[in-house]
Amino acid sequence: MVVINPGNPTGQVLSYNDIADIIKICHRHEIMIIADEVYQTNIYKKGGIFVSVRRVLQELGKPYCDDVELISMNSVSKGMLGECGFRGGYYETHNLPKEAEEMMFKLKSMDLCGNTVGQTSVELMCNPPRLGVESADCVHEYECEYYEIHKAYKKKAKLLEDTFKQMK
Repeated sequence: MVVINPGNPTGQVLSYNDIADIIKICHRHEIMIIADEVYQTNIYKKGGIFVSVRRVLQELGKPYCDDVELISMNSVSKGMLGECGFRGGYYETHNLPKEAEEMMFKLKSMDLCGNTVGQTSVELMCNPPRLGVESADCVHEYECEYYEIHKAYKKKAKLLEDTFKQMK
């Protein structure tokens, strides 16, 4: 089952309970979950909170965290930067059989290795600049640019929502 959370382009998010229900259904029917979580920074509704499938799976405990197969993905080219030219992201697997893990490793080794800019972008996504490590100017510039990108996405999502509401 593919779970896209948050959704694009409106930024709607699944609740913790909805994700728990999906996990329970997948457990009952032995279905793998592919969690496409690349838009996790694109939440526009006040109070909207992103919760990863991985987190809910772990918090549900046994038998779910021991049995449910999960592949979760994130990317800089969608949510964080909105720059499709930045080919950087990662995926994480959980409870996949050894043969599947080996196949995934082989696939990523052949064609999915990002260039230096993409790899640097992923590092910034996972470990953004912070005071005490980088200079204050660097942190401020990063936060300002990130805010402006998010603000532009929010404006576009609102325009789309308003347009849908006007449609018959």
